[in-house]
Amino acid sequence: MHKTILQFLIVFLAVHTQVFAEESCKQSQNCIDIDRWDLALAIGLGSRSNPLSDYENIPVYVVPSIAYYGDNWFFDNGNLGYSLIESERFTINLATTYSDDSGFFNKWDPSNIFMLANGYQRSSVSASSAQQAEMVDKTIDFDELGDRNFTMLATIEGFYFSRFGVLKAAIGHDMFNVHNGAQADFKWNYSIAVDNWVFDTGVSATWKSEDLVDYYYGIRVTENTFWHQQYRASSAWNFGAELTARYLIATHWDALLALRYTKFAKAISDSPLLSDDYSSTYFVGMAYRF
Repeated sequence: MHKTILQFLIVFLAVHTQVFAEESCKQSQNCIDIDRWDLALAIGLGSRSNPLSDYENIPVYVVPSIAYYGDNWFFDNGNLGYSLIESERFTINLATTYSDDSGFFNKWDPSNIFMLANGYQRSSVSASSAQQAEMVDKTIDFDELGDRNFTMLATIEGFYFSRFGVLKAAIGHDMFNVHNGAQADFKWNYSIAVDNWVFDTGVSATWKSEDLVDYYYGIRVTENTFWHQQYRASSAWNFGAELTARYLIATHWDALLALRYTKFAKAISDSPLLSDDYSSTYFVGMAYRF
C-alpha cells in the first residue's frame, strides 16, 4: 500500500493523496510506504520575493522534506494529520497547517523552510489622491514594527482524485489565539510524466478572514497613528499558480525547476506595509531522496 505526495513546489511542497496505479508511482518517485519515513533534501539556488517594504527577499538554498504516513496518522513537513475517510476517489483528513503570511516577517518561519505551499476587496476607508500616491511610493515612516507571530491552523481537508487531477478543499482556524482568524484553501493539481520528465502544475484560491489579514497587514497604533486609523483590513482572496518540472536522473536523484506566483488582492496590497501586490518564488537545483 502506498500514498502519494503530490509536489506543488520543489520536492518538499507536498499534498497527501493515494496512488492511482503502482506503475505511475514508480515512475514519479512520489510514493512512500506505510510506516516508513520519507526523507529528501533539495540543494540549489532560489528566492522568495518579499512584498513588505524594506524587507529583503528570502533566499532558498537548502530545502528539506520530511514525511511519515501510518495507517491513519501522518506527519508531512511540519503538519500532523489523521485520515477520517479514505477511498479510491476521495480522502477526508483532520490536519494542522499554516499560512505563509508570517514568513514575510520571520526568515526562519516554517513556510520558508518547507515552502508549503498561496483579489481582495478594497479597503473600506478611501484615501485622497495624495495619500494614495504616498501608499504607492511607500514613503511612509513607521516606528518599529510589532511582532507578527507564527501559528498553526486546525483544518479539515478533503481531496478528490480524478483522471483530470486532484482537487483539494480545506478550511482551518487559528489553534493558539494568535490572530483568531480563519483560512480556506481551494487547489487543483495535475501531474504528467513524459519519459524521465515529470511536470506538476497547480492553481489555487485562498480566502483569509479579516482577523488574519488585520493581524499580519494591519497597522498598529504604536507603529503609525495615521495609518492605523486610515487602513482597514477586510477578508480577502489570494490567487496563485505553480509549476514544478523534474527530471528523474536516478532512483534517488532529481533535477528540478520550481516556480510559484501569488497575487494579493486589494485588502492586502492596500496595506502601507507592502510595496508589491504579489510574491514570486523560484528554485533550481538537485534533490536527493534517502
